[in-house]
Amino acid sequence: MDHKEIHGILNVLKPPGMTSHDVVSFIRQTLKIRKAGHTGTLDPGVAGVLPVCLGKATKIIEYMSDDIKEYRAEITLGRSTDTHDGFGRTVHTADASVLDEIKVREAVMNLVGRQEQVPPMVSALKFKGRKLYELAREGIEVDRKSRVIQVFEINIVRCQGFGTPNPKALFDIKCSKGTYIRTVCHDLGERLGCGGFMSFLIRTGTGMFRISEALLLEEISQMVTLGNILQAVLPLERALSFERVWVYDGVVQFVRQGNRIFPPGVEQMPFKLEENQLVQLVNRNIGCLAVAKVLYDKKPDKFRDELGRYIFQPVKVFC
Repeated sequence: MDHKEIHGILNVLKPPGMTSHDVVSFIRQTLKIRKAGHTGTLDPGVAGVLPVCLGKATKIIEYMSDDIKEYRAEITLGRSTDTHDGFGRTVHTADASVLDEIKVREAVMNLVGRQEQVPPMVSALKFKGRKLYELAREGIEVDRKSRVIQVFEINIVRCQGFGTPNPKALFDIKCSKGTYIRTVCHDLGERLGCGGFMSFLIRTGTGMFRISEALLLEEISQMVTLGNILQAVLPLERALSFERVWVYDGVVQFVRQGNRIFPPGVEQMPFKLEENQLVQLVNRNIGCLAVAKVLYDKKPDKFRDELGRYIFQPVKVFC
């Protein structure tokens, strides 16, 4: 099998101890392909869902990076660290035995909604060309601008150790891209007045990718050896959350050339679309052809009894 022609997405379960780049390198070497890329960095110590795009699917990474993220995390209260996780240096301790579960659950539920968050110094964001975590390793701290994040859902799974100096709470959280869960834990500890740090984290989902369907690296290696790795590769259209507009075979070449697609070339589309909305152009024989912007021509169509028509302008072609 020539793996160089694989185009699609692998739902990978990244193990702790590897960087996201390490995982992509592993996929490249195992499948013997050149083009591969991940859709969102996970810290080396964190395990979880890491979609890896292969071949032409690397072109959709920019559209997948905004996907909603889901995590299961644990906060340990009564201690704060400089990295907001358990690997950092302790900067503050307090006896959290006075807290009860009700107070913590109320504080957790108050996190739902839009809010500003200051990225931690151990993040991969850049400051004057250098990654923040590189500066942090040198003992350098710089001012970081806060940015708006959103917590859509957060639910406590279980609590333990309340009545002791360091109680813990395990919770599930669904949030926008760019949300640092370690900072969520740190800020929650500050709100409770005792400090806190992230003592566990796993990414359980991103977009339509779920941890229950993610493959271990060992499973991927085995499938390559058995010659059935294609069974695990998801097509581009499955990964994109955009509405689908189905087009006839006769206009595929026009899509490839980046030309606008008019109603006669459209086989099927959603009943209502918005101007400037992004959709995916799909052909039943080929699959996902492109991401396109919806245009609306308000002029009456003289060949049809219509007040206007939708036009689709390809903005990213995959075929």
